[in-house]
Amino acid sequence: MDNLKVMGGRISNRITRQYLESLVLEMRVIDTAEPSTEFELFGEKFATPVMTAALSHLEGICRDGMVEMARGAAAAGALVWAGLGSDEELEKMIGTGAKVVKIIKPYEDPEEVLREIRHAESCGALAVGMDVDHPFARNGKYMTLEGHKMAAKSLEDMKGFVRESKLPFIVKGVLSVQDARKCAEMGAAGMIVSHHNAIIDYAAPPLMVLPEILKAVGGTMPVFVDCCLESGADVYKTMALGASAAGVGRALMGPLGEKGADGVKAKIQKITADLAYLMGMTGCQDVSHFDASVVRYLENRMV
Repeated sequence: MDNLKVMGGRISNRITRQYLESLVLEMRVIDTAEPSTEFELFGEKFATPVMTAALSHLEGICRDGMVEMARGAAAAGALVWAGLGSDEELEKMIGTGAKVVKIIKPYEDPEEVLREIRHAESCGALAVGMDVDHPFARNGKYMTLEGHKMAAKSLEDMKGFVRESKLPFIVKGVLSVQDARKCAEMGAAGMIVSHHNAIIDYAAPPLMVLPEILKAVGGTMPVFVDCCLESGADVYKTMALGASAAGVGRALMGPLGEKGADGVKAKIQKITADLAYLMGMTGCQDVSHFDASVVRYLENRMV
């Protein structure tokens, strides 16, 4: 949790929140109807497009934190993303009944990547993917995490992982048209537009680059977004600008610490209810009918 607090103070997160607050919405209530927030991905149906972010190491917040997170999200009908963690933890998360996407670190050793892909396949994960934005330490050298050295991946490396995976393969940490096009070229099944909770300073807000990325990949894959999304309004703006679903992370930490799985369930349901309200008030009947023209940008917005 302390690490989350430190990272949360970085300027990229402040810029991202500032950009989110600068986006405002029209109302379109004539001819509207009660909306549906149901969402489908890779043949599975979910009650909401609100997903957990790819979190990890939540033991300091709640006993078996990642498992409780999965249990709560599953009860809310939400998709779960799992970051760095043990094989046993992933098995327990999937054992709750949650549909889980396992995100793998960019290990220097490709055999470790393939081992984690195989494990995710064997224990019933919905999909796998990679944090392509996580190879470097702050000194510009490849980092080491839990005894494993990381390394940047080439397009050819990524094509190999996509080919080897029997599950849909998703790329996390896309924040440019250039990388988005490479995701399409490698045959990725989806991508997450994200700056990984301020992994670099002065990162562009994901919603700023999202429209350009969507145009570049031309609807060939689902495109998700995370970073600083905390409310139904944040999720609405993300979906209206074209995302397939939205990942929420830090907003779930407090409820997880206070009430475990029940807190996570309640928070996701609250965010979803607020999203549904805004959908109804803007004439959006379901998740396939968001309209980017509802969103206006306030120039010179000061937060």
